[in-house]
Amino acid sequence: MRLILASTSTRRREILALLGLPFEMIAPGFDELASSDRPVEEEVLEFALGKAEAVARGNPKSIVIGSDTMILINATKIGKPNGMADAKQILRSLSGKTHRIFTSVAILDGLGGPGLRIVEEVSVKMRDYSEKEIEDYLSCDESLDKAGAYSIQGRGRALIESIDGDYLAAVGLPLKPIADYLKSRGIPVPLNVEKLCSDKSLLNWRRF
Repeated sequence: MRLILASTSTRRREILALLGLPFEMIAPGFDELASSDRPVEEEVLEFALGKAEAVARGNPKSIVIGSDTMILINATKIGKPNGMADAKQILRSLSGKTHRIFTSVAILDGLGGPGLRIVEEVSVKMRDYSEKEIEDYLSCDESLDKAGAYSIQGRGRALIESIDGDYLAAVGLPLKPIADYLKSRGIPVPLNVEKLCSDKSLLNWRRF
């Protein structure tokens, strides 16, 4: 069994590695063309599927996992910032408000399985932080490759008041549905995902 993560994301690699299974990472040749007209759930799943398809085309007989994350606030979709000025504006718009994180998983199974397409939704309430706190946070250089311009698992946790939903999905990859799918295909998964969720031993999970 060849398992491939269609991503260059360090956080997704760290989460998938928790399963204890060997896997490869391959950068997907896929352009995310955002549209203001499509529902966020549809778009985020389309992006995950596009990434998985881009990698699966050159890697038959593999199980390929694609994922994407997008934020929704006041009916506005937010992805990764386009530079520091955009990151600052995004963080200003999130301050003191609740937004929703949508993280998708698309699994293409070249070994004959049905694959998987899911979207997990997480609600995140931000503190009413100051302009100085925004400036201080931007100086730590965590923002530019994160949807919403902040890192839940990094110093951005200090901007968050609470999280309602799957912490791992909020970070960037819901692990349980992936583990469940692999087990349904007869692939032994060393990690006890339920215990991990109970212990909250990853990164700063216990804080939430």
